[in-house]
Amino acid sequence: MNLSELAVHGSATVVGVRSDGTEVGDGFRDRLEAMGLRKGRSVQVLRKAPGGDPFEVRVGSTTEIAIRKSEAALVDITQEPLPDA
Repeated sequence: MNLSELAVHGSATVVGVRSDGTEVGDGFRDRLEAMGLRKGRSVQVLRKAPGGDPFEVRVGSTTEIAIRKSEAALVDITQEPLPDA
């Protein structure tokens, strides 16, 4: 599963950040990691714009970023189970 598939208010843990293998893609992967999107970090989708692109993501407990759907598709995640009601 990747971050672009996570529903609003959904929480997950980053498993890894992919690149398309080009120099530009590798640089963009590094940029995402510099914003905190790296293995082991928690993420939560806060809201999505109409049409689903872009959307706002909380990384860890304090950082909030806006990210395009195509960029979020590069972030592999493991979805956290919902708490029992």
